[in-house]
Amino acid sequence: MDFATALGFTGVAILLAAFLLNLTGKLPAEGAPYLALNLVGAALAAWSSWLIQFMPFVLLEGTWALVAAFGLFRTLGRRTTPRRPAA
Repeated sequence: MDFATALGFTGVAILLAAFLLNLTGKLPAEGAPYLALNLVGAALAAWSSWLIQFMPFVLLEGTWALVAAFGLFRTLGRRTTPRRPAA
């Protein structure tokens, strides 16, 4: 198995694991771990697709990774934002 194929299998396995864990209720879709798995899995799949020059999947997986990154940073930003005292 060449590097691009192994990379693609790894990325897709991470994405599918996150999906399965979410469907079984073990990993909420709004949580940082789910979003991080999506980011890493999609980024690896996009890189693999880039290596084999399959641009439709570079677009798909690259967009997936960017959306997951946005969600992750938004989720982490909510955790670190100081809470205002109740009035």
